[in-house]
Amino acid sequence: MNSTTDIVWLQDDLRIADNPLLHFVSPPEQLLCLYVLDQRWLESAMTGENTPRLGPARLRFLWQSLMELRGELLQRGSDLLVRIGDPAEVVIEMAYSLNAREVRVAAHSGYEESQQIARVADHATLLRIESGYLIDADQLPFESGNLPPSFSAYRRRVEKHCEILAPKSAPITLPSWPDAPRGFPPIKSVCEASAAWQPDQRQGFAFVGGESAGHRRLQHYLWKQNGPDSYKKTRNGLLGANFSTRFSPWLARGCLSARQVHKEVKAWEAVHGSSESSYWIVFELLWRDYFHRAGQLEGASLFGGESLPEASEAFNRWRNAETGVPFIDAAMLELKTTGWISNRARQNVASFLVKDLGVDWRLGAGWFEHCLIDYDVASNWGNWRYVAGVGRDPRQDRYFNVLKQAGHYDPKGLYVTHWLPELASLPVGLERHQPWRVAPTEFDAPCVLPDEWQRWLIDTAELHATELQETDE
Repeated sequence: MNSTTDIVWLQDDLRIADNPLLHFVSPPEQLLCLYVLDQRWLESAMTGENTPRLGPARLRFLWQSLMELRGELLQRGSDLLVRIGDPAEVVIEMAYSLNAREVRVAAHSGYEESQQIARVADHATLLRIESGYLIDADQLPFESGNLPPSFSAYRRRVEKHCEILAPKSAPITLPSWPDAPRGFPPIKSVCEASAAWQPDQRQGFAFVGGESAGHRRLQHYLWKQNGPDSYKKTRNGLLGANFSTRFSPWLARGCLSARQVHKEVKAWEAVHGSSESSYWIVFELLWRDYFHRAGQLEGASLFGGESLPEASEAFNRWRNAETGVPFIDAAMLELKTTGWISNRARQNVASFLVKDLGVDWRLGAGWFEHCLIDYDVASNWGNWRYVAGVGRDPRQDRYFNVLKQAGHYDPKGLYVTHWLPELASLPVGLERHQPWRVAPTEFDAPCVLPDEWQRWLIDTAELHATELQETDE
């Protein structure tokens, strides 16, 4: 009698604990755990460029996560097979060769990933499972097609009607490995640039892929740094390791689940008391859920078109940190050399690209896809649509005056000089954000100076003059 064999097709769920794919009502006798790196991610989506969608920083973090996951699976009597190619073709081939009882996969919010899953469903028995959300689809107080048009409306309804379930424990053992290949290629054979990539030491925090690293960060931020006590006040910071949770890379790859973070926040609140600040961490997890639900509904329209336009001069100056605006250039340099920037920086560089430079938002979203360690399709493209005013909550007034933002969030110019040391010779303060005015012989004017900036600069100068006059009197 033939043994029953299941395939667990892993995507953005690279963890052992709280992974419903590894919990069975009727366990198979054999289990093959499979991850397929989509070959298209190693190719460029931008016309006439050699800029892979999966950049070296994210690939490095992904490979670290896969290596640790394999070790955890081996400890439980299983293993991991990693292939590169067309995901649906690889999964179908494995299902046929093993005469698999079923293929288990997490439902995905990405259009391409969902299309791959649908292709497999045409050729094999496939079980889609909810994984990684705070609130599963069958818990929501509305049908999936009736997602509220704004996050605020979504949040109000789910907070009123939904209970966030506890995360599942890790399995102690798993079914044995079938007669099938094991292991995966070294990262150097996939991308030499990724194998050699190291983040800029100025980033102040080292991201390492894998479930254990994610849990170490979770424990450190909550219990050693007491982060929930001040998160809402510090989350818009720019420098240092602990102004934000920095959970996002592990959440994006599924090394951490949203419910694991939620459970730990609630445990912290049980000791220290709940507050608006600790709640704000859960608030951000709800935002993440909402973007993923929206991505499921948007399908291909999430990307605003089938192909990205050609890179323009303005776009190239933006991505190469050559706009002449220190607040923008510092953030873009940090992004390029570390694979991560703060939420405040992301909002500013996105607004600047779309509203000040007039560049198609899709180019910005594509560059973030290439660079970000914490890239996930729904959050990235959903956030860019939101800034551009073309998302589910369309508004054209989401504009960030970057000089005003710089003056508020980096009043001493410490962030910009951290990444652009040539500014350190300028006086501490707003002068570092407009060097073309302070030292015009040393610094060129920025590539764009919108009317909104000019008005704010005039207002600031008038206010400063008034303060001096009052002081003299």
